Amino acid sequence: MPTNDRVAEITPEVVAWRKHIHANPELGFAEHETAAFVAAKLSEFGLAVHTDVSQTAVVATLTKGSGKRAIALRAELDALPIEEATDVDYASRNKGVMHACGHDGHTAILLGTAQLLAESGDFDGTVVFIFQPAEEVVGGGKKMIEDGLLKRFPVEKVFAIHNWPGFPKDQIGVLTGPQMAAVDDFEIRFHGSGCHAAMPHLGDDPVLAAASFVTAIQRVVSRSIDPLSAAVLSVTQIHGGRFNNFVPTEATVEGTCRFYDPALSDHCAAEIGRVAQAVAAMHGVAADLNYKRGYPPVVNPVAGAELATLAGRDTVGIERVSTDFPPSMGCEDFAFLLRGVGDGAYAWIGVGDVGPGEGLHGDRFVFDDDIVPVGMRYFLNVVHRALPRVR
Repeated sequence: MPTNDRVAEITPEVVAWRKHIHANPELGFAEHETAAFVAAKLSEFGLAVHTDVSQTAVVATLTKGSGKRAIALRAELDALPIEEATDVDYASRNKGVMHACGHDGHTAILLGTAQLLAESGDFDGTVVFIFQPAEEVVGGGKKMIEDGLLKRFPVEKVFAIHNWPGFPKDQIGVLTGPQMAAVDDFEIRFHGSGCHAAMPHLGDDPVLAAASFVTAIQRVVSRSIDPLSAAVLSVTQIHGGRFNNFVPTEATVEGTCRFYDPALSDHCAAEIGRVAQAVAAMHGVAADLNYKRGYPPVVNPVAGAELATLAGRDTVGIERVSTDFPPSMGCEDFAFLLRGVGDGAYAWIGVGDVGPGEGLHGDRFVFDDDIVPVGMRYFLNVVHRALPRVR
């Protein structure tokens, strides 16, 4: 596969772009300065740039040769609502907002890839560069599809990367099948009359119902889901009451479900609702369920995973590409793009072991710039594999 000697030359500049983006983080659907920076660079490289696709998204296209085939490469623009605790000289200038997941690095890598392909890209067809807003929680990928991204820029495959702490340094990981989990969230509101704490027989107790629910809901995974089908149900919040001497009229329980099998979304919704109603009836209160379906699982199709694996081998060698490792129970809204397009792949680039608070979403997370050239070379090899020029 062809390599681009310019990768090493432009890496320092690409790292400088990343540090600029890192120092000026913005939350989902508010990435105005980040999007403007990205659009300006893409225009400078000579790409056709579109900022009217969806919210703060930036989409650019580059065509070489006469082929009609097209693929997409995607990166994320948004940061997280986290107060940065690193000591880097380019730390966040925006209080309470931080690039704690590496989206600054992914964006810079994709910008560098665009520059290299514009300069000397030896491929036949069109590459669509997608810089999407609001990957974290809000679902910017879904919004882009709803706003017509794939109708306006039809592609046959879509690819993305993510830096991955805990995965061997500079190793590329691609699974065929699920690589990231689906996520649904739930909120149960137990409500009744409450009562004075000294006279519990005169009312009911939503707090006791909530506590019973937290225990009872554990049976959903342990007793209603096939043990060979991975699933996690975690209660993460309990709220209720303001005074020490009064049982409140309401208590809420919130949590999340993670799984790889999309059918478990309906199953978890039904089971959580059933358990909530049974617990409420036992305690003489009412229960309302708000079940929020989130991101689907990231499932790499066979063809896309094979191409990504070959591109990875072109990049780091066959011995440093892993196709057999445990998938993550984390989620990623790249799932919407991958499902919408129908083919492509999501890949990890390992950065090795990190300390407490230095992993993804940690307040001491620092992106490993050593993987910047690895990411660019990988994307270049994806393009050359997917859109080869006929000799």
